[in-house]
Formats: sequence, structure tokens, C-alpha cells
Amino acid sequence: MKASIYIGYNFDVTPSNPGVEILIAELGYAGFESFVEHSNGVTAYIQKEDYYPSILDDIQILNNNTFTINYTSEEIEQVNWNAKWEENFHPILVDHRCSVRAPFHSKPSVEYDIVIEPKMSFGTGHHETTHMMIQHILATDFTNKSVLDMGCGTGVLAILAEKRGATLIEAIDIDEWCYLNSVENCSRNSCQNITVSKGDAQLLDTKVFDVIIANINRNILLNDIPQYVACLNPNGLLFLSGFYEKDIPAIQELCTMHSLVLEGQILRNKWVALKFKKIDGK
Repeated sequence: MKASIYIGYNFDVTPSNPGVEILIAELGYAGFESFVEHSNGVTAYIQKEDYYPSILDDIQILNNNTFTINYTSEEIEQVNWNAKWEENFHPILVDHRCSVRAPFHSKPSVEYDIVIEPKMSFGTGHHETTHMMIQHILATDFTNKSVLDMGCGTGVLAILAEKRGATLIEAIDIDEWCYLNSVENCSRNSCQNITVSKGDAQLLDTKVFDVIIANINRNILLNDIPQYVACLNPNGLLFLSGFYEKDIPAIQELCTMHSLVLEGQILRNKWVALKFKKIDGK
């Protein structure tokens, strides 16, 4: 595979809480695809082909006097992403039931142990949205379910869905690194029921699922929710995250228009993960 060229921005943020989370959200909307948090802030990466010189002009937090943010940038062709993640990646425990760790961490005594090497992929469990989606999966019966994981990142949510009993799982991500990383992580966790594909919602066609998981961002979700609903079985569940609490009205309004009923939500540091159910017969 030809190495992708990235532009990396290193941001020092004061105060870091909640500055880093706000900055990551705004950068995600702007097209930055991967983030490595550090003690002073965050380093954000965007593929050079998606970059343009004025990309930071609409990042509102940079003009917010509440925060002091300094940054530098560089072009990066080849990076040992694993080494970068190992410097910052610590094992996590969600609801005392699910561990997400790297191979070099010791194995914990938990119900679900997921081992990943995140490389440049989003979704280690450390970010609020992935953490909340794990909580939703732990609270939901996945026995014999068919599942779609859109924007799968590391594949951690698809992997947990299989561990929870799902028998047919499709994991899709538009990014080449995420696609390859998900394939590797599924193999690393001995998954048998997951098919990983590179692409977006256009791959769905007429496929149908019992559960759809989409942890992406507000704009993509608002564009793709109608497609998700078309691919969801009656009484099927749709889990959405990747956006702020303030975005709930826009997301919920669109979902209601497409025969979805809000059944639950989890909030974490202003981020939110919503659970919708498709009305029977629609």
C-alpha cells in the first residue's frame, strides 16, 4: 500500500479540559481524521489531499479567549503510528465488564477483553463517544443479531458485538488505514463473524440489519441516517454518536421523520450517544 501523506498539527491547549475535547470535535468537522492526545493537548492528523491552507479559519475555539492554544504543523509521509499510540495508549475498563487494551498490556480478569493496535484509527475506547457506544452494546442483547458498524475505526465496536453474540457483522470505514487496522484487530481477537469493507454508506445497497452502529460525526450522520433506516429491520436498533449534546435536537428531528423512536441516551463530557428503535412495520 502506498503510504499516505499527512499534515500533522500539534496543539498545546490551556485549560485542556474541556478545551481538548472541543478542539477535537471542531477539527473532526473540518476533516481531521485521527487524534493523539498528550499531556499538553492533542496532535491532529489530516490527509494532505484533504488539506487546504485556510482549514483552521472556521475552528471557533482558536478565537475563544477562554482558551490559550498554540500550535505547529508539519508534513508527514511515513510515521510509526504504533509507536506514537504506545506512548499515549493506556488500557481502559468500561463498566467493569469490558477492557480495551494493547497487546503489550497485561490481560485483565473481565467479561470482555478486546486487544487492539490502533495505528491511525479512531476508536480505542478512550474517546467519549467510543466509550459510550461500548456502554450501549454492553446493555443490549446482541444474541444472533445482524449488525452494521459504520465508521468502524479500529473495529472495537464490531468486535464487542461479536463477543456479545452477534452472528453476522459488517464493519465499514472509508479510510484505508482504518480498514486495514480493523481487519488486523478482528484477526487478533479471533473474530469469525465480521466482514470488513472499505467505503461508505453507498456500499449498503439493499442490505438489512437488526442493529446499526454509527459513531462518525454530526454532518455525516445527518446525511446518512435515511440510508441507515432503509437498511434497518422493523424493531431494529440504531445507535448514533460522534456529536455533542447540543446536536441532539437536529439528530432526533431527522430520526423522528424516519420512523425512529428515541429509547435511550448516554452523556459524557458534553458528548452523547443515542439509542433509537425503528417503529414496527415502517
